[in-house]
Amino acid sequence: MDTRNAARIGRDLSVIGLGTWQLGADWGDVSEADARAVLDASVEAGVTVFDTADVYGDGRSEQIIGCYLADNPDLDIFVATKMGRRENQDPANFTLDKFREWTDRSRTNLRVDTLDLVQLHCPPTPVFSTDAVYDALDTLVSEGAIARYGVSVETVDEALAAIERPGLASVQIIVNAFRLKPLERVLPAAAAAGVAVVTRVPLASGLLSGKYTADTTFAANDHRTFNRHGESFDVGETFSGVDFERGVAAAQEFSALAATVDLTPPVAALAWLAQLDGVTTVIPGARNVEQARANASAGSVAPLPESFGAAVTDIYDRYFREAVHGRW
Repeated sequence: MDTRNAARIGRDLSVIGLGTWQLGADWGDVSEADARAVLDASVEAGVTVFDTADVYGDGRSEQIIGCYLADNPDLDIFVATKMGRRENQDPANFTLDKFREWTDRSRTNLRVDTLDLVQLHCPPTPVFSTDAVYDALDTLVSEGAIARYGVSVETVDEALAAIERPGLASVQIIVNAFRLKPLERVLPAAAAAGVAVVTRVPLASGLLSGKYTADTTFAANDHRTFNRHGESFDVGETFSGVDFERGVAAAQEFSALAATVDLTPPVAALAWLAQLDGVTTVIPGARNVEQARANASAGSVAPLPESFGAAVTDIYDRYFREAVHGRW
């Protein structure tokens, strides 16, 4: 597994991490035994980054990770969690008192005194420009509740505003073969500042697996059903905000492209992303051991040819640029 470092993180991270939204909720049911098997398989394959949030399963994801790491104390795993979506999305709720409340809950769930990284979880846009918010986060660092802080964002402009803050360690943003806008400004700005870039939704909610058809359906409690049009949260989090049927068609072309480098579509998509300049770690989710192992294998793929990246851009330009490039 290849590793990357960013100055403000201060340690090596595996280029492929594990996103654990699936282990909490909103992707259909995953048993605790299956969740622990996914964690085991990821670690065995070289993953050193777990990304979670206090709202994934109302804390279930954090609790599973906390229990797993307590049972495996010799593991050196970097756990990034998130906070801010347990309250109404009012900028006035993003205060030091609330931050203490939320981080105390996460510390209990994860069974640690100090959280490795806490990210503001896609808060309202004004929060990214509020001095008091960053002052409060700096206070949590000084008090030892958190070691570092970052932001999870929906838009390029939110990311750029946060990167200007000297205490910021990381930016988490959607980047994948169907969402290329962050490559233009966010990745270069973060690299120049020493800020880690955590890329989420790297397979466009499974579209880039190449397994879906226009007739594919998902469980009722899967966000790919209930948030297909942004009914519950930002539509950009589900299939990267692209039209499902159009995404399926584009994914078929991507699958053919992956075959030219002798890779499966998801491994090719993750490897391409992990090899981009400025990307620190990629956090695909996994519902089972096979997915976890396949995802992690992308972290040791030989450098892809420049022609691969050019073909990714061509697919994006023809299928998605006009519809999504200006939105996020």
